[in-house]
Amino acid sequence: MAREIPLDQIGDYYRESLRILVAATTLEAEGRIKSKTPVDKGRLINGWQSDPQKGEIINNVEYAEPVVYGTNLPPSWKGEYRTRKNTVPGFPDLIAKELESWAQREFNKILKR
Repeated sequence: MAREIPLDQIGDYYRESLRILVAATTLEAEGRIKSKTPVDKGRLINGWQSDPQKGEIINNVEYAEPVVYGTNLPPSWKGEYRTRKNTVPGFPDLIAKELESWAQREFNKILKR
């Protein structure tokens, strides 16, 4: 049975559905990013912070950029990207790409509620 939404409530319904989707996708992305983050002492993995309401995930650890993206490598690395977990540079972007189809499925579930 199709859900009936009064015409004057469609905008609110979709805004709320998108808010739920953004929060769910942000939390899913944070979990996937943490699972791929190389760990030595745990500082980098614990540095991930998200704001599900804004759809933001950040990491302010000073060596996050070289480890996560392979850019801005410190001189001690002598121009060579390396991690203890054979991490692929740019893995958060790859995870974001994977989440496109996941988010579409989740949005369809949200609309059916």
